[in-house]
Amino acid sequence: MTEPLKDFDWDKFDVKGFGGNYNQSEKTGLLELYGETVNEIAEKQVVQGTIVQITDRDVILNIGFKSDGLVPLAEFKEMENLKIGDIVDVFVENREDKTGQLILSRRKAKIFRAWDMIQESLEKDLIIEGFVKRRTKGGLIVDIYGVEAFLPGSQIDVKPIRDFDIFVGKKMEVKIVKINHTNDNVVVSHKVLIEKDIEAQKAGILNNLEKGQVLEGVIKNMTNFGVFIDLGGVDGLLHITDISWGRISHPEEVLQLDQKVNIVVLDFDDEKKRISLGMKQLQPHPWDSLPEEIQAGSKVKGKIVNVADYGAFLELMQGVEGLIHVSEMSWSQHLRNPQDFLKVSDEIEAVVLTIDRDERKMSLGIKQLSEDPWNKQDVLVKYGVGTHHKGIVRNLTSFGLFIELEEGIDGLVHVSDLSWTKKIKHPSEFIKVGEELEVVVLELDVANKRLALGHKQLEENPWDTFETIFTPHSVHKATVIQKTDKGAILELPYGLEGYVTLKNIVAEDGTTVDVGDASDFRVLEFNKDDRRIILTRNRIHQSAPEDQGAKKGKKEGRKSDKPQNVEAKSTLGDLQALSDLKDQMMGGDFKKAEKPAKKTTKKKVAEAEDDEDM
Repeated sequence: MTEPLKDFDWDKFDVKGFGGNYNQSEKTGLLELYGETVNEIAEKQVVQGTIVQITDRDVILNIGFKSDGLVPLAEFKEMENLKIGDIVDVFVENREDKTGQLILSRRKAKIFRAWDMIQESLEKDLIIEGFVKRRTKGGLIVDIYGVEAFLPGSQIDVKPIRDFDIFVGKKMEVKIVKINHTNDNVVVSHKVLIEKDIEAQKAGILNNLEKGQVLEGVIKNMTNFGVFIDLGGVDGLLHITDISWGRISHPEEVLQLDQKVNIVVLDFDDEKKRISLGMKQLQPHPWDSLPEEIQAGSKVKGKIVNVADYGAFLELMQGVEGLIHVSEMSWSQHLRNPQDFLKVSDEIEAVVLTIDRDERKMSLGIKQLSEDPWNKQDVLVKYGVGTHHKGIVRNLTSFGLFIELEEGIDGLVHVSDLSWTKKIKHPSEFIKVGEELEVVVLELDVANKRLALGHKQLEENPWDTFETIFTPHSVHKATVIQKTDKGAILELPYGLEGYVTLKNIVAEDGTTVDVGDASDFRVLEFNKDDRRIILTRNRIHQSAPEDQGAKKGKKEGRKSDKPQNVEAKSTLGDLQALSDLKDQMMGGDFKKAEKPAKKTTKKKVAEAEDDEDM
């Protein structure tokens, strides 16, 4: 193929019919005219084009290029009255495709123009109008210039918006606050448009704010401690205690969101940033309308609105409450939990003990509705010494337990009066609060409202019989239940406990015993008053003078040096009387005590109750 000459000069040749009729100046004029009608068009840019033809599928536009361009008719669907001669923006995708056709795009032109206007709006802080298309997580999607922008829920208004759906399908003025070109994200705000107006309103409100001023506001938020009220650009707090003269547990009991309310300004700080509001202050105090006939000694009715550890509050009328201290709920000398007597919403009657209208305080009592049981004439007979009763355990202490025989009358069972045989360190080892226990009256002090009670006295003292069983030098089978650094505690027959020292736990052959081991032991000492039994494993089947540990044996001297064989087989099992006692103990059928314990308990009860009060 022959290549054309680059430096070929057509002017040297006189070719008839190829511009031969034009001189040089005319040729120059024609070239300039042609240059004005054909533009230099670059790809990937937005230009304006004129519609020259509309077909069923395409729109043909002239953009001043050497050829016309095509745009799909679908890209003009928002232009209802599209016609020839309309000038529109188009995007040059390709100046010449494979077929030599100029390819244009109306849709991309709109996007490019939109981003240019978005950037310009951000730089110039312009207000633009958008269309809310739909709701999304955390906010709304707004169409601006054909681009979807995100409107956060917090940027819709200065007050919290609970229903975003009310804005969908409506126009809204916004400002662009952020552009992320990497992800093509746009964030807009409607809140910033009204904040300036609100600041002006806020300044006006704060400058004219005074204590005692009554204002109208709208509840914008609720919490368990109060509500926040919009005063027209300024928020104030209405605390729950200032909503109503009556007691409420949550503001929603009397108020609701978006409700218009009248409130009074209670206080605001020096910088006027926090405003305290009140609502109940707009109403007279209920104490001012309390009937004059309500005086000390009057009987009143009401509803329990609160129960605390120290008592309960009785509401006589909304805003008027009285305290029923726990000590005024029962004639009992030992305080109990107020919830044992009352619960919230109970409607009861009470007696006014004290009333102070100036301080708006009132103390009430419910035990005064009944007679003090200690003042009844039959108390001496009913609770005489030796009488038997059943009661409920109300309290446990280290020294004993308090048992309620009837409402207002209770007594003390000392820990030492619970069992003849068991060594009880704390009453909780024997019984629980709320359980029933049978007792016998040991002492009665009506003047001081005190009862000394016993439980073990319901049975005959078995230690009188044990004294004949566990005689010195007698041998018994025992089990080691606990070891200490000084000796060991043994479990003897009939539920008794004995004690052996370290030196006496080792037998003559050098053997010893551990916890759980059973062996024969010989009684060294039996003390009925102290309920103490001392034993040994030495010289099990003979008595030695040095083994007689009882004080009585030491004083009387050695009466006999003869060994005594007192094995277990010759004790209780062979004696009819002791066998009967064994059956009684195993079956729990003890004879009832006819007399109270010899040792007085009056002083013991008084000291124990004094310790409890301390």
